[in-house]
Amino acid sequence: MRHLVRFSLAALAGILISVAGVEFAHAQAAKGPSGLPLPRFVSLKARSVNLRVGPSVDYAVSWRYMKSGVPVEIIQEYDNWRRIRDADGTEGWVNQALLSGERTAVTAPWMRGKGDEIFVNMRREALANATVVAKIQPGVVVKVGECNGDWCRAEVDGTAGWVSQNEIWGAYPGEAFK
Repeated sequence: MRHLVRFSLAALAGILISVAGVEFAHAQAAKGPSGLPLPRFVSLKARSVNLRVGPSVDYAVSWRYMKSGVPVEIIQEYDNWRRIRDADGTEGWVNQALLSGERTAVTAPWMRGKGDEIFVNMRREALANATVVAKIQPGVVVKVGECNGDWCRAEVDGTAGWVSQNEIWGAYPGEAFK
């Protein structure tokens, strides 16, 4: 009887993992009017970007980004406008011409202000025990070249290495790309 129960629990766990994987794949497979996946990560192309409350220049500006390269998540599309969300959860509309497909990420934005001793380790290889090549403060924007589902190859201030994918905002859990 015990073997039957273990098998049943193992089978149930396998089914749940399969379903979760399908749900993740399905979430990533949704397409917007542009034919591109929704949601998806991009970055701000321009140095000054107005975030609007609606998809037109007729809508009020609710925020202004003053730095290019900031990662944002596109969550909706309407004509040439993209509804985006930033690492702080702020949402609004931006013209698509102000966005870039270049991938960037923010290191552990949820840890900002938690103390000076908190860092994200950048490692020489995509291994938890690999040599640390840099310690990055939470909230720093890094360029992302690729992710393998667990680690992302990143660069900041001329230093390149690997950061744990669960310590950045700018790549989905389990997402792999080159």
